[in-house]
Amino acid sequence: MASAVHAPAERDSASSRSRADVAPALRALVTRLAAATEGSVLLFTRDGEGSELRLRSAAGVASPDAARAAADAIAESVAANAAQGTASRIAAPAPLGARGAGGLLLTPLACDGLVLGVLATATPAPPAGAVAQAIELAAEALAARMAHASCADELDAARAQLAEASRTTEEKSDEVLKLSEALFAQDIEILRSNERLGQVEKLKNDFIEKMSRELRTPLNSIIESIIAVLAGENDVLSETAQQCLRRALDDGTAFLRTLQNILDLWRIKQSEMALEVQDVNFREVVEEAIFSVQDTIGNNPVSIEKHFEEPLPKIRTDLAKVNQVLFLLLDNAAKFTSQGTIGISARVANGELVCEVRDTGIGICPDDQQFIFDEFFQVDELASTKYRGSGLGLALVRDLLKLLGGSLELQSEVGVGSRFTFRVPVQTIA
Repeated sequence: MASAVHAPAERDSASSRSRADVAPALRALVTRLAAATEGSVLLFTRDGEGSELRLRSAAGVASPDAARAAADAIAESVAANAAQGTASRIAAPAPLGARGAGGLLLTPLACDGLVLGVLATATPAPPAGAVAQAIELAAEALAARMAHASCADELDAARAQLAEASRTTEEKSDEVLKLSEALFAQDIEILRSNERLGQVEKLKNDFIEKMSRELRTPLNSIIESIIAVLAGENDVLSETAQQCLRRALDDGTAFLRTLQNILDLWRIKQSEMALEVQDVNFREVVEEAIFSVQDTIGNNPVSIEKHFEEPLPKIRTDLAKVNQVLFLLLDNAAKFTSQGTIGISARVANGELVCEVRDTGIGICPDDQQFIFDEFFQVDELASTKYRGSGLGLALVRDLLKLLGGSLELQSEVGVGSRFTFRVPVQTIA
């Protein structure tokens, strides 16, 4: 009699354990897919057969509130997709921002004719190639994981029933054996899916490295050739020809810098960029960054003002990365300041280098400020043609400062200008 009372509770406990055990695996797969697609991923599942779909996990979203807002916005579409049983595309909801610019792909997660959940994948551009394959493999792996958990629940229930009834009939033995075989087969399928997803990620890594190398080598050669012609043939070339070569040199240099930014962002994400600490004279870093940004300023009536709070001692930090952060902030200020001033101030206090870059440019509206550190983000559709750049500079600044253990603050007002303040922990040199 006691066995009959406690068996249902034991079955409920086993089911809860199965759902808890599979949750970390589902979150890990969702996180990997968000990284592979550089987009946002929402996973919807059911609490039980016949129950409504609800948000189970999310990755690549700005905050939990944004994930819930996006889930509420597409709830009807998700339910319709589950009923339809085939993949469909819709527009990404506003909370997903630039990561959903390419739309939202809804993929039902089905096993043996039963839809266990829906995978919603938002991407910056319509998925194709390796990205589309990554989504397909992730959907297979998620469905296999969820089916595995469902079979595990059924197996636990069957075992509990056997213990409750204290009998081992041939029929029950066959049922347990079949469920065990199904679990074993799904374990193998999960391993295969994970292996294929890993292969896609490796192909993407290799492609980024090879693309950068194959493009930089001829581009460096072109830039060096233009410099050699401009340096040695001024008496022969016409003024028009010289101007054309200078424009080509400027464009080539900007393209090379964009390639380097892409490679640096990728190395940081793969944890392949190491710190190289050395003695640094920050005054010299500022002068070098100002010299490098002159091409961006061009003939615009823009002056650069410097202010150092004394004493400004030499410091120990990663020279190349601090130099790159300062140049990218100055270059961003120069691009959006057609006239006026760009100011640089610096001080060392409490074991930190505090540097401020301010401008009297166009400013950034409050709605855009939360997105300007996203890769490839532009404040409007015309920004990429009106202002030179690919939308990678501020994203790289953010990641470099994280690597240095620093922080970045932004204050901006439309029509007044912007102020970026970064802090980096340093050691002072007496």
